[in-house]
Amino acid sequence: MSKSNISFKIPFELGFRMPAEWEKHEATWLGWPHNKEDWPGKFVPIQWVYSEIVKRISADEKVRIIVESNEHKRKAMSALISSNVDLTDVEFYQFKTDRGWMRDACPAFIINKEQAASVKFKFNGWAKYSNYKKDTKLPEFISNKFNLLKFVPEHSGRQIILEGGSIDVNGKGTLITTEECLLDEKVQVRNPGLNKKDYEEIFRNYLGITNVFWLNKGIAGDDTHGHVDDLCRFVDEKTLVLVQEKNSSDANYKLLKENKDQIQHIKLENGSKPEVVELPMPEPVIFKGQRLPASYANFYISNAAVLVPTFNDPNDKLALGILSELITDRPVIGIHAVDLVWGLGTIHCLTREQPGI
Repeated sequence: MSKSNISFKIPFELGFRMPAEWEKHEATWLGWPHNKEDWPGKFVPIQWVYSEIVKRISADEKVRIIVESNEHKRKAMSALISSNVDLTDVEFYQFKTDRGWMRDACPAFIINKEQAASVKFKFNGWAKYSNYKKDTKLPEFISNKFNLLKFVPEHSGRQIILEGGSIDVNGKGTLITTEECLLDEKVQVRNPGLNKKDYEEIFRNYLGITNVFWLNKGIAGDDTHGHVDDLCRFVDEKTLVLVQEKNSSDANYKLLKENKDQIQHIKLENGSKPEVVELPMPEPVIFKGQRLPASYANFYISNAAVLVPTFNDPNDKLALGILSELITDRPVIGIHAVDLVWGLGTIHCLTREQPGI
């Protein structure tokens, strides 16, 4: 790693913070699909879902797409052109990845009044998969490509493991996450031995976070073991949406009710209580006997629109309506995600915003 643009001060000392997703983006990063193991039996239609996502996002910001090779780029361009995507604000960057889930493989981006910077958390394949070594090099590639100031979070002499999908922020200093993902010492362990106080110090130092709220567990079917972006999300600095399951026999019912009970105690960075709005869950999406992490909370807020995964479910319309009432400065658009979720993630998992100044 080049030391020329690495800062040995902590971001908090330099006035950096992690912006909220609805703040202005310079670009959104995507990895064009190439690993057929992510969508076995469904790989062919995935390119058309990606094309629709690119079309919607590129209407008001750059879309930066990671491709494996010139041939991979050619295939991506062909799909995009066939889908009537204007390529004016679409950029391609050649870099070999393992999986291409940008939310977790990309660096975290932070800003102060003068510049954007990158935070290179370590990635270990969600402490579950072995094919992640190429993805670990992506933050350095992006940081160097745009000459970003780089920060490498450490605690007690070791680099910290953290995925973008495990946290959500309101841009004012409050962060939400889950105990299941970050604190479990038996299943998919990220940073053994770290406690809440340790994480809160890391979030403060590297993301400018002064207030952390811990929920309990993520949704059934989530192979990340508790990512919050399928569970609970900020839609503005004072409002959260929280998924809830009405069917008492569903695997999600009890654990989501526990999170609802917990969130009654949440306070924002200024001591006030946020508004908490319930989002429904779709009917269980099961493919080849496997429960998939289908959730309306895995939406992505781009400059041009809010893209929400939909599942051919009666609750699709209800979820879109709730989000449309809460987010009124850009349209809320459903993206068909029944094939996409077979990869065990949907729109938010695939994207990573690069903020503007």
